[in-house]
Amino acid sequence: MLRGRSLLEARESTDAAYGQPFGGTDGERSCSWHNDEMPTSLPSPPFLYGTAWKEERTAALTELALRAGFRGIDTANQRKHYYEAGVGEGLAAAYRAGVVSRPNLFLQTKFTYTRGQDHRLPYDPEASLGGQVVQSLASSLEHLGTDYVDSFVLHGPESDGWSEPDTEVWEAMRRERDRGHTRMLGVSNVSLDDLQEMEAKDLELPAFVQNRCFARLGWDRNVRKFCREHEIVYQGFSLLTANKEIVRNDAIAELAAALNATPAQVVFSFARAEGMLPLTGTSSEEHMRQDLESLQLTLPDEIVRAIDELAG
Repeated sequence: MLRGRSLLEARESTDAAYGQPFGGTDGERSCSWHNDEMPTSLPSPPFLYGTAWKEERTAALTELALRAGFRGIDTANQRKHYYEAGVGEGLAAAYRAGVVSRPNLFLQTKFTYTRGQDHRLPYDPEASLGGQVVQSLASSLEHLGTDYVDSFVLHGPESDGWSEPDTEVWEAMRRERDRGHTRMLGVSNVSLDDLQEMEAKDLELPAFVQNRCFARLGWDRNVRKFCREHEIVYQGFSLLTANKEIVRNDAIAELAAALNATPAQVVFSFARAEGMLPLTGTSSEEHMRQDLESLQLTLPDEIVRAIDELAG
């Protein structure tokens, strides 16, 4: 395991790379979403704003995130943890104020099985799984005030391991994509075994995989390797809250200070260097802007390897 001094030594060997002030904008940029170009201009970075656990603040925080510069919004039709209709209210407010228009946004929602829901279901629990998928997405489109989403994600397998219900749901999601109700499909909270099972069944692989990313588990290294090999975009969430031991690490703090950045910015920059599309769910306007500013920070390979080895 590399210790704190290794991080600083790596930084000192590449000081020249940080001759310019941290932050600022750089004009036009485009980001690739699974070989589908989505033109953007800063502030429209490859960063998603997550809306879970916001409750009555959801609308205001969604609008605030858009005003801060986020152009990717992640939600779910799972009232237990998300208030998707509130996301729609925040979007509508931003549209009315001229902050952004729908074509310049990346909207992502999820289908959640009954076992992940409370009593406020977005579909008839007696309907077939395919029918539940159709009803859930129709409800999401109404909540979000749009006729399509950019990404529709299966919010985790039905049980431990990929099973026949998951295949049934995935095929229903594909049909929704073919009807034009979503541009792309994704899966979340999945293991390498789940993805390999999808491949073994000759199912269409997702455009996105969204997982909680734990440093102590190698930053989900095996799943990310599969994604890289299959041109799947890996979305990492809970990068800060699941990795407090990294965010509070003395070596990370020293490195951040040396770069005139915050520890959170270093973690997000590390995640991007590892090929992740990061999510943040901060409720702080200051942290929103800091998170977006991390896009201007590029860590040298030596530092990326050292941070990776800090955790295992």
